[in-house]
Amino acid sequence: MENYKSGFVTLIGRPNVGKSTLINKLIGEKIAITSPVAQTTRKKLKGILTTNNSQIIFIDTPGIHKPHHLLGKTLVKNAKSAINGVDLILLIFDSNNKPGRGDQYIKNLLVTNQSKYIIVLNKWDLVEENEKNLRLNQYKEIFPNNSIYFQTVSSISGEGCNELINLVNDHLPRGPMLYPNDALSDQPFNILLAELIREQVLINTREEIPHSVAVIIEKLEEVKNKKSASKEILTAILATIVVEKKSQKGILIGKKGSMLKIIEQAARINMKKLIDGPIYLELFVKVIPNWRKRESKLAEFGYQEDF
Repeated sequence: MENYKSGFVTLIGRPNVGKSTLINKLIGEKIAITSPVAQTTRKKLKGILTTNNSQIIFIDTPGIHKPHHLLGKTLVKNAKSAINGVDLILLIFDSNNKPGRGDQYIKNLLVTNQSKYIIVLNKWDLVEENEKNLRLNQYKEIFPNNSIYFQTVSSISGEGCNELINLVNDHLPRGPMLYPNDALSDQPFNILLAELIREQVLINTREEIPHSVAVIIEKLEEVKNKKSASKEILTAILATIVVEKKSQKGILIGKKGSMLKIIEQAARINMKKLIDGPIYLELFVKVIPNWRKRESKLAEFGYQEDF
């Protein structure tokens, strides 16, 4: 189509500003994991929104923060690299808070890079009505260029999301459809499943666990359900949850396996949205001391630096 538009749009911001939740809302499907824990996102994930007039490839990125180990350094480098070679950047802020030094740092990064960007004030529904004008002006003060576009949104209620999509479309170049019409993400299926498991670890375990966890899908195959009279096909998934300490393994497993069972059940519910038919999920927990500081383990678990 002559007037069709397509392009790559990176979402960037500090941890916990709601980038992944916003992508899920814009796409209309859950393709990125979310949790209240900062630094939930570890990999650059593409969420694909296809309409009659355009195809927008949203790129989710890890939150930019001060790293404390090799994994953190790798994630921040990858997030920064995601601003290169894209058509547009959405700079996401948590508008429930005033702008801080970390926000200024990311803004300077984009200005130095001469990137084309739109300011997105997320969590706008949490800002008190009598403070909204003040909060908007506080963010506008750090962006003196009058040509910068601002859009307020709520990734929970969807407020402002259609307006944001229209604004993004206005800034996309003309181009062909880049992915199949029904594609929602570029992630391999086993990665999506691993992330759904890690999401439940983040949600259900205490503070010392989440950042030390990696999930590896060891087995993914369709097999005959021996318990079914009709021998229906089920999807068998075996996964290993990696932690750094024996104490973390104990917390993850829980008393008589109670915590692991909670994680399995919750992950299986979300997997059913991706897999048609019965699912067999079995989780194991393995201790690998200091894996986040070991380059070989980061590469093995898929956290190598982008080039």
